[in-house]
Order: sequence, then structure tokens, then C-alpha cells
Amino acid sequence: MDARPKMMFYLPDTMVNWPWPRAINPHFEDVKTEVDAAFRDFRALDPKSQEAFDKCDFGSRLAALTYPNAPRDHLRIGCDLMNIFFIFDEYTDKENAAVTKEMVDIVIDALHDPHKMRPEGECILGEIVRQFWARAIQTASQSSQRHFLDSMTAYLHAIVPEAEDRDHSHCRSIDDYLKLRRDTCGARPSFAIYELGMEFPDEVFYHPMIVELRQCIVELILIDNDMASYNREQATGDENHNLITAIMLELGLDRSGAMAWAARYHTQVEKRFIDGLAQVPSSEICTDAPGLIEYLDGMAAWARGNHCWSYESLRYFGTEGTNIQQSRLVPLLPKIKYGDASSMTKVNVADLSNIYATVQL
Repeated sequence: MDARPKMMFYLPDTMVNWPWPRAINPHFEDVKTEVDAAFRDFRALDPKSQEAFDKCDFGSRLAALTYPNAPRDHLRIGCDLMNIFFIFDEYTDKENAAVTKEMVDIVIDALHDPHKMRPEGECILGEIVRQFWARAIQTASQSSQRHFLDSMTAYLHAIVPEAEDRDHSHCRSIDDYLKLRRDTCGARPSFAIYELGMEFPDEVFYHPMIVELRQCIVELILIDNDMASYNREQATGDENHNLITAIMLELGLDRSGAMAWAARYHTQVEKRFIDGLAQVPSSEICTDAPGLIEYLDGMAAWARGNHCWSYESLRYFGTEGTNIQQSRLVPLLPKIKYGDASSMTKVNVADLSNIYATVQL
């Protein structure tokens, strides 16, 4: 590949005014070794794809950045959950809706009966999820288990219409896309890690004020994720399920214009969250739920940690994450042709970790 200058687009810094600073869990290195070894034992990926997967630092770094204050056992559960989201994405992103639905059903069954051994020859996703949930329920409160299962099931069901869109090369309108993406981004079940040691009655957890604050953070996370992941997704042919693509098509904007639109929307959502959060301490629901402020603060930290991970991981910007974070200029990547998937897993994780070195920044 040549090193001639490539088309650039500007990536706005959406979190420059976010009050929650970057922090990382002190148990990061210790838990990372444990989690990485446990995940490799599943042999869910062939060696080449496993190497590409490891470079992204999904489970340990993402969880350590988004759960900076979690105790060690809860961090381990968070790491396992992050790995589940990403391996599920890798398994389903190139499958049709019918196969995706089969995988969704396997995972839901494993969540609802984690003590049942999985059938021989079943997709490994079932066993990965079964072990995760069997470990999680040992320390999770009853309310957190219920809330996690509700939100995780919504996430899983949302993956099927995403696959249907992919089958038909369909790109949704901005509003329709956001409705689906609020579930497919996996943010809501991720917040359950903050709730593991707390008991929130449903009248608090589903109170309109808390639902609105939770949705704000979901929105911030999906905007930041779609902005950061857009280049990788357009290069690998998976850009239709991305907010930037939806904005470009509906509003007739170029990439930089769509990024600017998304950043303005991000700013509006930030204000909604901060204004709403200020109302919580004086609300009666605060006295009914010890730990509520800590939970909401954790969600806010999740938004910051997710943004930081986008640049610290090799997933979206390869080895140039720090440089791009400073310059905000992103070279448009060329289209990447997937190699043949492993016959063992039928999954091929694209390794883009060094591709930015081949284009002039």
C-alpha cells in the first residue's frame, strides 16, 4: 500500500467539557492477566483472530476505564461482560439474520439457566455466557440480576433487526437508527456492574428521572462509539449501522459535516444529563435508594472511560490513537477485504492495528 496523502476528516473532541476525568481501576493489570487467560481457554477464535482481538484490549482495559472504582470481583465480572459484547459482535457481524437469531436464542437460554451444561457441539457463545452469569450471580443483588437480564435481553433481541438491515443493505433514518442503537450499543446492561452490590426497587430504577439520565449516558456512549468506529466500519464494509452514515445520508452532509452534527447533538445531551443530575439530590427517590448517586456517577464515568478506550485501544485507530486524539485529523482508510474465516470458528477478526502506519497522517 502506498503512503500518498489520503482524504482526511475532522473528529471533534466531544468530551472536552465533560466533568468526569479519566480514571483506571487499580486492579487492572492483575485482573487483565486472569481474564485474558480465561478467555483464550474458550478457543472462540483461531490464533490469528485471537491476536487481533487481544490488540483491542476489549475486556480488561475497557472495563478498567469504565468501572474505575469497582472492587476486584466486580471488575472481573465487568471484564467478562465486555469480552462477551465484543465476541458476540464478531460472531454476528458477518452473519445473516437467521443465524444471528439462533445465536441470540443460545445466549438467552444460557443466561436464564446458567447451571445447565451447554449441548455438545453448540456455538461457544453459550458456554462463554453461561460461565459469566454463573459467576456474576454469586455476588449480584437480586434487583441487579433482574435489571441486567431485562436490559441484556433487549440488547440481544435488537441484534436481529440489525442483521436484517445488513441482509438488505438498509440504512435507517437518524431517529429510527437511534431507537435501535440505544439497545445494540450494549450500554444499559453494562451499567448493571455498578448496581451489583445495591438493591434498587423498580420504582426507583424505572423512575422517569432516572430513566432519562440513563438514556442520556446511553446516547453519549453511542455517539462517541459511532464517531470513533466509523472509519473502521467503512473500511470493513459495516458502516450502515453507524450514526455518521445515517446523518450523511439523511442530511446530505460529508463526513466532517456529519461528525460536527453528531458533536453538537452530543453537547445537547451532555447538558440534559448535567441539568437532570442536579435535581436528583433534592428528590425523594434519593432517600429510597442508598447508592443512587454513586450509581449515577458511575454511569457518567462510563461515558468518559468509553471515550478514552477508543484512543487507548488499537481497535479504531491502531497505533495512532494518541496522535489522532491530539490532532483530531483522521485519514480515511481504504476498503479492507476480509480473508477467509477460520473453518473452526467461521469468525475473522480484522486486524487494523498497523494500517494507519501505511497512510500519511
